[in-house]
Amino acid sequence: MSQARIPHHVAIVMDGNGRWATRRFLPRVAGHKKGMDALRACVRHCGERGVKVLTVFAFSSENWNRPAEEVSSLMELLAAALSREVPQLKGEGVRIHFVGERAALSDKVRAGLAQAEADTAGNTRLIFNVCFNYGGRWDIAQAAARLAAQGQTITEQSLDGALALSHVPDPDLLIRTGGEQRLSNFLLWQAAYAELYFSDKLWPEFDSAALDEALAAFAARERRFGMTSEQVTPATVRKVA
Repeated sequence: MSQARIPHHVAIVMDGNGRWATRRFLPRVAGHKKGMDALRACVRHCGERGVKVLTVFAFSSENWNRPAEEVSSLMELLAAALSREVPQLKGEGVRIHFVGERAALSDKVRAGLAQAEADTAGNTRLIFNVCFNYGGRWDIAQAAARLAAQGQTITEQSLDGALALSHVPDPDLLIRTGGEQRLSNFLLWQAAYAELYFSDKLWPEFDSAALDEALAAFAARERRFGMTSEQVTPATVRKVA
């Protein structure tokens, strides 16, 4: 696939861990553990394919409504992943950003997130955004509140610069696994012109071949950004994007 047709920024709603486990008569946490394996492979494959930014929806602000045991298990998985995965990601040139409201997280978890970001701050091969305790509505609201507190006029440009993902361009391709076809409060502002791709595969089953299928589907699409087909050239698309 031509490098020009590889999306610069891929965002993923990793859906289906619980269903993967339930279908195998396993506890839901087993699905989340298997999902971590899929995520590890996805990060590596994105780097190999030339994707520059990967953003994943790891824990939404609505996920606190899940059973307390499952939420606790997810927090434990996050803590374990920080100690196990960060050194490997650092060695592979991945820079980690955690995006979301941290106030509700424990001191230990917050410290772990900050340390992971600091340890990988010098890396440039791939920016890996992990949206944890994140919601698109929260993101827009916190951006507007920040601008208001600073006495700034709220415009599209100023709001865009105050969002939690202002350090990266908007996603070119947004993938959702698990067969559902909705955004579920993920990147509501940033996904305005993203190409949407829905896969029936549950997240633990979404392997490198499935990712390549999504990338190929993206490469086959014409991105017009409100223009006509006759107006679209690689240069104009890059300028608008």
